[in-house]
Amino acid sequence: MRSYDQYCSIARGLDVVGDRWTLLIVRELLVQGPCRFTDLKNGLPGIATNLLSTRLKELESAGLITREDAPPPVATVLYQLTDSGQELEPVLKALGMWGLRFMAEERPGDAFRAQWLAYAPAWFTVDADPDAPPAVIQLIAAGETAVIELRDGQVHTRTGTSSDPDLVLDGPPRAVLGLLGGILDLDSAGHLDLTATGRLDLLARLRPVPQDQAPGRRAAHR
Repeated sequence: MRSYDQYCSIARGLDVVGDRWTLLIVRELLVQGPCRFTDLKNGLPGIATNLLSTRLKELESAGLITREDAPPPVATVLYQLTDSGQELEPVLKALGMWGLRFMAEERPGDAFRAQWLAYAPAWFTVDADPDAPPAVIQLIAAGETAVIELRDGQVHTRTGTSSDPDLVLDGPPRAVLGLLGGILDLDSAGHLDLTATGRLDLLARLRPVPQDQAPGRRAAHR
């Protein structure tokens, strides 16, 4: 691995995770759980096979991931995060929260995956009415599907579909994620071809994470 050769914890951390694709590999292992090599490659459109192999070896050498032979019927190698790798979750959440400001533009060549549709509301929204009854929101964007389940005051998400959602949000990723992230209101999202069918009141219940609760947020030094 290349090194910044600085006696600084930020530099030392970047020595391990600062290379291109590394944090996105961690993202996929956080949102998908233990993965086969093909699962990771599908979740990282654009990465070369040999580069993914190199990054996985580097992460394993650094103690951030392990590889294990899964029993039948999987019968293949599974990669998963160690405890040290899992501790990067608040780092990625903070980076993702900061990066929301750059999500206003959806570029024509941007790839999109269902797991990204699922993790966004789980990481960046809260249930504003935790005492309300359970509710289900179906998300559909660029052919990818995910489900939000509001229950017990928590926002739970998964990829896939619901047989009986209370609200369906269907549109381009920019519109769906913009609405969920508080970048767009319903009218603005509608102008971007989002359709909302069902209980629109649930949108008021699903709120962006307040900035003072964002991961890594702290008071300024005085």
